[in-house]
Amino acid sequence: MADAFLKFAQLLVTGLVTGSVYALVALGFVLIYKSTSIINFAQGEFVLVGAYVCLWIVTGLGVPFIPAFILTMVGSVFMGLVVERLVLRPMIGEPIISVIMVTIGLAALLKALVTIFWGTQIRVFPAIFSQEPIRLGQVIVSEVYVWTFFFALLFLGVFAAFFKYSRVGIAMRAVASDQMTAQSMGIPVKLVFAISWCIAAIVSGVGGILIGNINGINITLADFGLKVFPAVIFGGLDSILGAIIGGLTVGVLENLMGGYLDQFFGGGVKEVAPFIVLIIVLMVKPYGLFGIKEIERV
Repeated sequence: MADAFLKFAQLLVTGLVTGSVYALVALGFVLIYKSTSIINFAQGEFVLVGAYVCLWIVTGLGVPFIPAFILTMVGSVFMGLVVERLVLRPMIGEPIISVIMVTIGLAALLKALVTIFWGTQIRVFPAIFSQEPIRLGQVIVSEVYVWTFFFALLFLGVFAAFFKYSRVGIAMRAVASDQMTAQSMGIPVKLVFAISWCIAAIVSGVGGILIGNINGINITLADFGLKVFPAVIFGGLDSILGAIIGGLTVGVLENLMGGYLDQFFGGGVKEVAPFIVLIIVLMVKPYGLFGIKEIERV
C-alpha cells in the first residue's frame, strides 16, 4: 500500500510540473484566439525557438543563465512583433482558414530555420540547478522540477494579474469581447493584436526553456505545441482560467495514464493520453469546460 501511494504521489508531482508548463504555453494559444480569433499552429515552434535561443546565448556566448533568460524574453518580444506585423497583419480580413494555413507555414519556416542553425541532435543546458534531490515527505523531486513549477506558476500569476488590473490587460479583454466596439472607444486594436502575439511568444519561450532544462532539447520540441492543444480544448479556447486548469489536468492525467497503463500496452500511452482527453472532451463539451458557447440565430 505504501509503495502504491508513493508511486501515485511521484506521478502526481511530475504531472503537476509538466502540467504547469502546459498551462503556460496554453495561455499563448488562448491569448491569440481571444484577441484575433486565430488558432496559432506555430505555438510549438515558438517553444522551440525560445529554448534554442536561450541555450545558444548560454553556451555559445557564455552569458550566465539569468541574463540569458532575460535576453531570450526580449528576443521573444521581437519575434512576436515581427510575426504579427509582417505575417499576420496583412491577413486581416481574410478567411480564417487562410490565416490558419499561414500559421502552419510559419511553423514549418521556424522549424527549418532552427534545423539550419542548430541541427537536429539533442542538446542539453549546462547544469544550472543543484543535482541534489529534494524530499517532500517520501517523494523525491529533482530541484529542476521544483524551480520549473515555481517559474511556471510565477509567470501564470504575473500575466493573470496583468490581464485583470493593468490598462493594457483591460484593453485586451475589451478587444476580446468585441473588436468593433473596442475600436469605436479608441482602443488601438492592431496594437492589442501585437501585444497578444508578443506575450504568446514570451510564455512559449519560457515553456521551452523550462522543459529544455528537464529533458534537453531537439527539433521534436516543436511537437510540444501539439501536445498542449488538448489542454487548450479541455479548458476552453477562449478561457484563461481554462488554459491553466486544462494544462494542469492534462499534465497529471498524462503521467498517471502513462505510469499505470504503459505496462499493459507496451509503452506509448503517455504520448496519446492528451489526445484521448481531447476526443472525450469534444464529445461531451465541444466548447471546453470554461469556453463560451456560441449561439447563432438565423
